[in-house]
Amino acid sequence: MPQIKAIIGLGNPGDDYAATRHNAGAWLVEILARQAGTELRPEKKFLGLYAKVLLEGQELHLLEPTTFMNRSGGAVAALCQFYKIAPDELLVVHDELDIPPGTARYKQGGGHGGHNGLRDIISALGAKDFNRLRIGIGHPGDSRQVTNYVLGRPGKAELEAIGAALNECLVTLPLAASGEWARAMSRLHSFSG
Repeated sequence: MPQIKAIIGLGNPGDDYAATRHNAGAWLVEILARQAGTELRPEKKFLGLYAKVLLEGQELHLLEPTTFMNRSGGAVAALCQFYKIAPDELLVVHDELDIPPGTARYKQGGGHGGHNGLRDIISALGAKDFNRLRIGIGHPGDSRQVTNYVLGRPGKAELEAIGAALNECLVTLPLAASGEWARAMSRLHSFSG
């Protein structure tokens, strides 16, 4: 499997959205930058916050688009074009309604599953074969409540569960980034926070 060259953390920009469930993907990229001893900085050409880090000796581009979620594709496409990154060398980190808080899953390729950020990235890249890291946020139980739910803040126990899953993701990222998908998936998918 190809190595990962860029990790994209999806979310919505601004303080109003920073602590909402929809920003779970952005949280992971922010933590990864901090652990690498750097910070994400505004980069106009990538329509987002950007940093280059070393993860166990491997160079990675980190990007948190500062467009709204449903316009994430332009930022991802700009990064890919500038650094000549193929879709299968991307890892897009996003919130996932279909799995509970405290759980995270790697996925290689696939559709958008109703996620507007993924939908726009697929459209912008003209490809579905990018890798995903799905951060479980759970489902409100009623499809009419999804928008308010993803744009709402998780409660304390839920936030702790998501935090535990993010920590486990960070442990498995070096494996995924180096192309050892089977080991990364085995480790992460057996974790239950």
